[in-house]
Amino acid sequence: MPFLGQDWRSPGWRWVKTEDGWKRCEPFSPALEDGNNQLNDISHTVILTGDDEDEEIYSSEDCEFAAKKRKKDHFRNNTDSQCFYREKWIYVHKESTRERHGYCTLGEAFNRLDFSSAIQDIRRFNYVVKLLQLIAKSQLTSLSGAAQKNYFNILDKIVRKVMEDQYNPRLIKDLLQDLSSTLCILIRGVGKSVLVGNINIWICRLETILLWQQQLKNLQMNKQVNNGLTLSDLPLHMLNNILYRFSDGWDIITLGQVTPTLYMLSEDRQLWKKLCQYHFAEKQFCRHLIPSEKGHIDWKLMYFALQKYYPIKEQYGDTLHFCRHCSILFWKDTGHPCTASDPDTCLMPVSPQHFIDLFKF
Repeated sequence: MPFLGQDWRSPGWRWVKTEDGWKRCEPFSPALEDGNNQLNDISHTVILTGDDEDEEIYSSEDCEFAAKKRKKDHFRNNTDSQCFYREKWIYVHKESTRERHGYCTLGEAFNRLDFSSAIQDIRRFNYVVKLLQLIAKSQLTSLSGAAQKNYFNILDKIVRKVMEDQYNPRLIKDLLQDLSSTLCILIRGVGKSVLVGNINIWICRLETILLWQQQLKNLQMNKQVNNGLTLSDLPLHMLNNILYRFSDGWDIITLGQVTPTLYMLSEDRQLWKKLCQYHFAEKQFCRHLIPSEKGHIDWKLMYFALQKYYPIKEQYGDTLHFCRHCSILFWKDTGHPCTASDPDTCLMPVSPQHFIDLFKF
């Protein structure tokens, strides 16, 4: 039987059965459609400043050759990178055994677990964004070249989704801010740190991030036109119940800016007290008591003060799960081939930080 690959020694292509017949699995990802055009419109000048060093300016006038090479590298890098995988799970092993050789890396898990589709699910959107933010802060240099391209392709999808649906832009702004800060440090320290890929590719990625930040800054929220029942028409006790469902203080403040009634409810001391008690232990907020002018505890200020010292509890609609029996990481609705007699007792939800910790060696 002849091989279907370009090299006779290769195992052949991977094929997937679809409604239209069998199709060959090829890397895919929507390219940055207008990326090159927009990058041509903006200046190829990136100012990188350090605390104890002078400003370094990358200008197309001073480095015409570097700018042309940067475009060429960006074009090469702007290729599809994510692959179809029939299995939406991955076996997590950190060392070689008699049965398995090698180990699982963060980049491999990032490619295999289909985060590109996960961001389309509103239950998983915040989870994936938080994971990308943690990777941007500390694990960006540990990603392989393919995982890096997959990372930025998913990030591009997230920005498009926010621009179209206007869903949680504050979360994406924080992600891009952390990512741009990390890239500035890595680019300034090139040669001192492990940075996979050509420096020109990373400068183009940084320029793309700056462009995304500008687009989100200019984002205008569409005013909903609805002649039916609105939030303001609800009774006070229902509005109060809605506020008590929030686990993020910034969401409470944002909703309080909608109407004077919601502002009054969002300033309720009991609301902020419950929020502090939910996120922090009693010993923690007893160390940072902030009294108000009337002698009462200002729970609102307490909440934001405690955020600086202690992590808050994270809530997600859906998370990755880890099977302790099989050592497999997977999305719960896709399942995995478990051999345990009672699989549900072996499952453990995986937070974004736990996901990062699984692949630390």
